[in-house]
Amino acid sequence: MSKETGKVTRRGFLSTAVTGFVSAGMLGMTGRRAFALQEKREGKDMKGPEPGKILRRTLGRTGIEIPIVSMGVMNSDNGALIKASYELGIRHFDTAAVYMEGRNEQIVGEAIKDLGARDRVYIGTKIFHGGMREETKPADIKNRIPKLCEESLKRLGMDYVDILYIHSLQEPDEAKNGEIIEAMQKLKEQGKARSIGVTTHTRMHEIIDAAVEAGAWDVILTVVNFTLDDYGELHDAIERASAKGIGVVAMKTQAGCHRRSREEWGDYFATPTVSTAALKWVLRNEHITTAIPGYTTFEHMKQDFSVAYGLEYTPEELRLMEDRNIKAAMGFCRQCNLCRGTCPKGADVATLMRTHMYAARYTNFAHARATLRGIPKGAGLDACISCTSCIARCAHSVDIAGNIEELKLIYA
Repeated sequence: MSKETGKVTRRGFLSTAVTGFVSAGMLGMTGRRAFALQEKREGKDMKGPEPGKILRRTLGRTGIEIPIVSMGVMNSDNGALIKASYELGIRHFDTAAVYMEGRNEQIVGEAIKDLGARDRVYIGTKIFHGGMREETKPADIKNRIPKLCEESLKRLGMDYVDILYIHSLQEPDEAKNGEIIEAMQKLKEQGKARSIGVTTHTRMHEIIDAAVEAGAWDVILTVVNFTLDDYGELHDAIERASAKGIGVVAMKTQAGCHRRSREEWGDYFATPTVSTAALKWVLRNEHITTAIPGYTTFEHMKQDFSVAYGLEYTPEELRLMEDRNIKAAMGFCRQCNLCRGTCPKGADVATLMRTHMYAARYTNFAHARATLRGIPKGAGLDACISCTSCIARCAHSVDIAGNIEELKLIYA
């Protein structure tokens, strides 16, 4: 932040993303060496949890039993972190074709191969539906889905995945699209996907209900965290899906709190307290099988997986959950899309907020840029460039104007 203007500069914003790595002396250091170094500094060893103490749940009708904490690999390019997660007890790893333009799948595949653990882990990946929205011929969709699946399997170096998702559905009708369902079920019949599912970041309850109605999907991956505690329709939809035997996996569970500094929480709560409390809040819902927190450090790995031993709140975590100000302080966008109607230029504000989340909270600038590119011309950041005063408003607690300004600093 500039002392003269009080504004965040582009250099300051970007440097914040790597300060932690530099100060730890770990920038550019990968693999088990980095993990061992950190363990040595902390005076600890790499021993995993004792058998039988990890909480496990069954993923709906798939029959897959996994720990309640899994790994979302999206933001990590460190194969050693995947290996350490396995050694700690994690058995489900989530990736996608669009993460790091395919490199993320390669990293997952290489790590699992090195471990020799393919028959002891469960891999979920996603093929992006976005490019199919303009395709109207059934044959086009039926041909595209198998091709995308084969590309993912090749990058993973695997014959099959345990969960194959159609990624980022935006309309309920997409979950009931017969051509998509037929193509996905065929892959399941061929043994290339043990189970099939959908993911949703927006209008979550509507898409979950549509997926349940379709009667074809085995797994649903949805956004859910404690800032959405008043989103009753979402929680009801999750319960209905679970009752129908659909496995529910939770993402965005900590609303980006790993990336927030001590200063942002003031003197009230340490960041690890916020992180573990948020994760416990999600997993105390018995209708959710597992969560896929997207950690990128060994420290966060251990914090997150500690929750797999038990879901009782500590006194500090309970105090945090009872603090009404914390939810507003998170500024998490629930992708309700109500903000779009408040922008006179018709900007896709919800997707811009999602872009900001990837950039500012996850420091995943590549995925943020890819998300930005996916917005139609005239509805993305280009619609905001000439605005000197953003009047778009959030129905909840997101600082739209501030987030747009930060996006301009990075990408404009």
